[in-house]
Amino acid sequence: MSATGWIRERFAGPTPGTAPGATGTWPRTALSLPFIGMALVVVLDYFTDAAVTVEPALTAVPALAAVVSRRTWYPLAIGACTEVAAFVMAVRNDVLAESVHSATVFAIVLVAVISWVSATLRLRQERLLADAQLVASIARRVLLRPVPDRVGTVRAAVHYAAAAAHARIGGDLYEVVNTRHGVRAVVGDVRGKGLGAVETAAAVLGAFREAAHQEAALDKVAGWLADSLDRALHENDHPGVEEEFVTLVLIGVGPDGTAEIVNCGHPAPLLLRGGEAVRPLELAETVPPLGVLDPADVRPPVHRVPLRPGDRVLLFTDGVIEARDRAGVFYPLAERFPRHADGGPVEVLHRLHEDVVRHVGRQLGDDAAMLLLQYDPPPVTDRPAVAVAVAVAVAAAAAPAPADPGGQPAPPAPRAPSVPHVPQQNAHLSRQ
Repeated sequence: MSATGWIRERFAGPTPGTAPGATGTWPRTALSLPFIGMALVVVLDYFTDAAVTVEPALTAVPALAAVVSRRTWYPLAIGACTEVAAFVMAVRNDVLAESVHSATVFAIVLVAVISWVSATLRLRQERLLADAQLVASIARRVLLRPVPDRVGTVRAAVHYAAAAAHARIGGDLYEVVNTRHGVRAVVGDVRGKGLGAVETAAAVLGAFREAAHQEAALDKVAGWLADSLDRALHENDHPGVEEEFVTLVLIGVGPDGTAEIVNCGHPAPLLLRGGEAVRPLELAETVPPLGVLDPADVRPPVHRVPLRPGDRVLLFTDGVIEARDRAGVFYPLAERFPRHADGGPVEVLHRLHEDVVRHVGRQLGDDAAMLLLQYDPPPVTDRPAVAVAVAVAVAAAAAPAPADPGGQPAPPAPRAPSVPHVPQQNAHLSRQ
């Protein structure tokens, strides 16, 4: 297997049509449909009056073969079998020398060749699409890295669905990092779609991954992102820079469980606490998205919320709450969130996404990203007994010797008299 084939199989599955027995979305049993169709025409001709021939109906069999199979040779093989069936029918009906049989034979050959060309072009397009999906998958892994199950004191999960057909990356962005200031996460939405939105998302994420570690204050992180976004848009001559903006929400969870939230024109996160109703973490002061104000004027307020073990904070983009059904009703995320809150973060987001798709009844019309953070600090364990015993022994060995009643330190213990060593040679002379 080539290097590109190995990468393709790891990221996007096998190449379409290369695996033995691959038939696309059709099951293997679908390969028998052309033979069934051919048999039905032959049986119908057998029970039909000889004056009426249904031989021209065989021309549809090679076309059916091109539909159910992705093997380019399959329509040609079915065409050859169809020619044999047409010959048998012509001999039985005694029309071998008539024009209807000649026209049927020519039509079967023509349809078989067209089906072969169609299958070849379709396979080539599917391979190009698989390569495009591979590139999108690699770009997503570089830009939107997988979120680990545990980051510091929180359990995390993310679910991302791109709106573009067959695309795996869009204008939504997310990231979770563990810093010396605590766990920090971002969820954002870039205005527009396509390559321009991806470039803008890359600039914001690159700045966040650096600023989250360097800046102690979360509002300073937002200012850093605004400055990086403004520089990236103007330095690269980004089209429509005057209308470009990014809505995002930043959240930081400190070691003591205090959550800090900075919101820049983004939908408010939802807090789900056991036994309580879902509460949107809205700020009293509204802040415009990044890119609207001058970076020097970006000073968003910081909202602090103490978290308890088990609390869940859901961050999302407007593609989720603006998903409409056929009647135009928006998806009620705050109402549906508690219904699917059983299980771990990954299971919760999976059920929520399925519920959104059921509500819409079709493919989502906008990128949709959801990030769920569950505050779950690791339990504090006692120091092992062995370590305590070692510490006590070390402290006792380092303590000074006790004093006698006169206030003077106790003399050291008397040492046993040593026996002088007699050399082996002298001992031999004494025996003489």
